[in-house]
Amino acid sequence: MPIRILLSIMLLPFCTSFATAEDWPQWLGPGRASIWTASNIVESFPESGLEVKWRTPVGLGYSGPAVVGDKVYVMDYIKQAGEIVNNPGGTNKLEGEERVLCLSADTGKLLWKHSYNCPYDISYAAGPRCTPTVSDGKVYTLGAEGNLYCLDAERGNVIWSKNFKTDYDSKTPIWGHAASPLVDGDTLYCLVGGKGAIAVAFDKNTGKELWRSLDNPETGYCPPTMITHNGSKQLLIWHPSALNSLNPKSGKVNWSIPLKPGYGMSVTVPRQKEDSLYVSAIGDEAALIQLGKGETPSAKIVWKGKPRSALYCCNSTPFIDGNTVYGSDINSGEFVAADLKDGKRIWSTKKITNAGRRDRHATAFIVKHNDKYFLFTEKGDLILADLSPTGYKEIDRFHVLEPTNEAFGRLVVWSHPAFANKSLFARNDKELVRVNLEK
Repeated sequence: MPIRILLSIMLLPFCTSFATAEDWPQWLGPGRASIWTASNIVESFPESGLEVKWRTPVGLGYSGPAVVGDKVYVMDYIKQAGEIVNNPGGTNKLEGEERVLCLSADTGKLLWKHSYNCPYDISYAAGPRCTPTVSDGKVYTLGAEGNLYCLDAERGNVIWSKNFKTDYDSKTPIWGHAASPLVDGDTLYCLVGGKGAIAVAFDKNTGKELWRSLDNPETGYCPPTMITHNGSKQLLIWHPSALNSLNPKSGKVNWSIPLKPGYGMSVTVPRQKEDSLYVSAIGDEAALIQLGKGETPSAKIVWKGKPRSALYCCNSTPFIDGNTVYGSDINSGEFVAADLKDGKRIWSTKKITNAGRRDRHATAFIVKHNDKYFLFTEKGDLILADLSPTGYKEIDRFHVLEPTNEAFGRLVVWSHPAFANKSLFARNDKELVRVNLEK
């Protein structure tokens, strides 16, 4: 047997931090597609309820978990002073530390942690927002005040780090840094802020800056998004003034389309369907964008949404299936299906979140599995459902977690779950749980 093959076999048991098809290595999962491809998954829930494999304590946070191999990575916040007051129009000062936790996926036991002092002066200050990104044995984390770390995924030691405030003179957005870092190849892309540095590309192994691009008074919250069109990649950066397409290797702007959401809240990533992008945000800002067919990247708006038409997502990411886009409408609190061709609403329902008349921002996170959907709601419920242009059909529902945070006078859990190891991994501000979904 050739020595290189023998060495590869010997090293396999130790390569647990390298992502596979069964992992959930980043926000929205593999390829950020919101699709789970695992086999032998339940098609209905047992009458006695789903099996909870373990529960483990965690601190405050909106950060979703990432799962690679036998490890779970999640960020949290341990408050040491100050009171959490969720005021949409003002900031909240807290003293405490941000932490990166690595847990055993099998038991929930803490394997290692990385913590650092981090005073908060942001609105809705209950913890970090970004899901860790795991790639090639490293985990990349971005805290609410702009602390970026590259850690060894096996042991937790710091490989390199950046501080957006000191390194880029970046002002923390009012709702904190919320754009989960994106890895593509050997490059890490981040939404940073500061003069000429809305988007910054780093060598993922060394932290060396490769380029910086774009200037805008506000940074926004929309994670960097990589698309492929006409055989070439485009990096999409949506700041509160415009949706921009960049050359991923140089940061040069390909095209820019003015799109201005309310309150500077460019949050939801553009969703691609063949030659089209669907973009939506608060303030009745939604558009279908057609990508150009020529060799030089270009784009134009096909239609823009109007009140009570289209779908306006913010807290959660919409999902396109066929010619229909599904998602949680921030204005009405309804779950909406809309036609991509013209933005006309096909149906809407409040059954998913059981939203009341005034429950704006009512949220359900969407993950597709085969021909069904898993929906994780702000009330901590996991729903198995059929979604189609003909309507919403609920198959089963299981209460996973208690909502522990507050928004607009109601309790919510606004953290995107992970689906890996034939299980759901979800957290609130007190615990992270693993729920078995194996048939």
